[in-house]
Amino acid sequence: MAPTEQSVRTFRFERDTFAFPHELVWQYHFDPVTGAMTTFNTSPPPTYYHRCFVMVRSTRQFFYHAHFAPELSAVEPEAYRQLIRQVVARNPRRTCAESKRVAVPGFDGLRSFSRAHEPLLKGELGGPWQSYFLRSHWRMIFPMMPWHREEIAQKLKESLPKRGLSLVHLFRFPRITINHGIVLYGLKESERAMEFEAYDPNIPEHPVRLVYERKRRVFTFAPSRYWGGGALSVVEIFCDWPY
Repeated sequence: MAPTEQSVRTFRFERDTFAFPHELVWQYHFDPVTGAMTTFNTSPPPTYYHRCFVMVRSTRQFFYHAHFAPELSAVEPEAYRQLIRQVVARNPRRTCAESKRVAVPGFDGLRSFSRAHEPLLKGELGGPWQSYFLRSHWRMIFPMMPWHREEIAQKLKESLPKRGLSLVHLFRFPRITINHGIVLYGLKESERAMEFEAYDPNIPEHPVRLVYERKRRVFTFAPSRYWGGGALSVVEIFCDWPY
């Protein structure tokens, strides 16, 4: 069962996200007139990359299964390593009772913890293969029809209050100009659109927004340091739906 509304905690960007970024293998330049994209190698080469899906999954695992206890004294790095391993071994689809959460002493949330223990977390969250081999990747090869995009937007709206945060796969296919994971945690609605507030591991400095435009029945994502902006496909991941 997914978490009930009563069991879901409130997700806060400034507390419940990683302080360090998911690094880019390439740097991107987007021509503002033509929209053409050119790429060049990141220099110096990145050391923590191809793990965006690992990071969004781990964000939920800490949100669902960790209890940060700033009132307790900090412990040695090796003790934190074992705590991290306990958290990332938990089910990312289901929360647990408060009494069964893993206590992380000395910090008030994932952001402060990841700022102090970045190397430990990077070493224990998981490798690139866990981003490459996701069940949702098979869905990329099939077209997303307008009715399907509308259905997904509605399901994401229903999912947020139940889960506390929803993890989504953003992609374009067959020309893969984006293949990325982000965390949705808030929603503002209007007659024109649904605006999902999100944490993007590529951009840990501030929240971003994924927009569903009702009239066009498309999802759009604003331009950033790695994406030229525009329409894309969206699928929820680490959930109980078949896709």
